[in-house]
Amino acid sequence: QVQIVESGGGLVQPGGHLNLSCTASGGFDFSAVGWFRQAPGRQLELLAGVTSAGMEMYSDSVKGHFTISRDSAKNIVSLQMNSLRPEDTAVYYCNFAEDNEHLKKPLGAWGAGTQVIVSA
Repeated sequence: QVQIVESGGGLVQPGGHLNLSCTASGGFDFSAVGWFRQAPGRQLELLAGVTSAGMEMYSDSVKGHFTISRDSAKNIVSLQMNSLRPEDTAVYYCNFAEDNEHLKKPLGAWGAGTQVIVSA
């Protein structure tokens, strides 16, 4: 079973930035990889996805201030988060699927996630 590990979260002030990383045992191969988040009391939200060919998608909530990227050689998918706001506070997860459209129902077992807290 593929094991997913997220890292890079932390406490940051509003307006700040963080870069999250996601790796998987054995790599992601040709799957699309997505970043998700779950805020307290809210449902899991798909934020961004990137295919093995580099096609990106973003939810309206993060378009323009988050950027997803993929280093296939290192098997790392990153999420650069800029201009962070308190409402970005959540646990962030990554997962994979056949393509960006299927990220709505990802295939992997969920990792532990990485906590992001945006607060002054």
